[in-house]
Amino acid sequence: MCRTVLYGDPYSTVRMCLGRGGGMNLVAWVLGPAGDDGTRQPGSGSTAGADLGVRAAAIAASAGLSAAGALHAVWAFSPWPLDSRADYAAVVVGVAESQLPSRPLTLTVAGMLGLACWLVVTGVRPTNHLAASRLVRGGLWTLCGVLLIRGLGGLIVSGFTLSEAPAEFRHWDLLLYSPLCIVLGGLTGFVTVRVRSRRSNSGSRA
Repeated sequence: MCRTVLYGDPYSTVRMCLGRGGGMNLVAWVLGPAGDDGTRQPGSGSTAGADLGVRAAAIAASAGLSAAGALHAVWAFSPWPLDSRADYAAVVVGVAESQLPSRPLTLTVAGMLGLACWLVVTGVRPTNHLAASRLVRGGLWTLCGVLLIRGLGGLIVSGFTLSEAPAEFRHWDLLLYSPLCIVLGGLTGFVTVRVRSRRSNSGSRA
């Protein structure tokens, strides 16, 4: 049984299939058809399972990156969910209010996170001709490295109090910011390695 949900105008439709196969249809809608060429060959159950694992990792990574990008876009205009810019500066950025990044810089970070989300989704789509390009592969490895460096570096700096950041920032950096960066970096690295391995195996079979 399928339910059609309309967003915006009647020409913009998202079909969410409820029941058997609904989750697979949603995954295929986001990341493209399964398999190297969009088809599923007989006896490819284990490959399909591996593909599903990569797709799940890609969905989790892209969701986290897009959420972070959306938050940065909001923070360019509002301190939400905090009460004031001073609280936002101390808790989220770890600086005094006078040292907050400018609005254009915050929007630039939001755009870069959106680009990172695009890289993950594009890299895992088997039918996208850009997926195997050096631009996307290099971008994914760069994204993985930046996230892991930020996460591990944050744990060290905040854990050993190597900066003058406010205590509120160090608390949340250890509890949320750095671990989240490590998780997103690990997911991105996993997707990059598995997709590269899958393409190498496809090339050798060909």
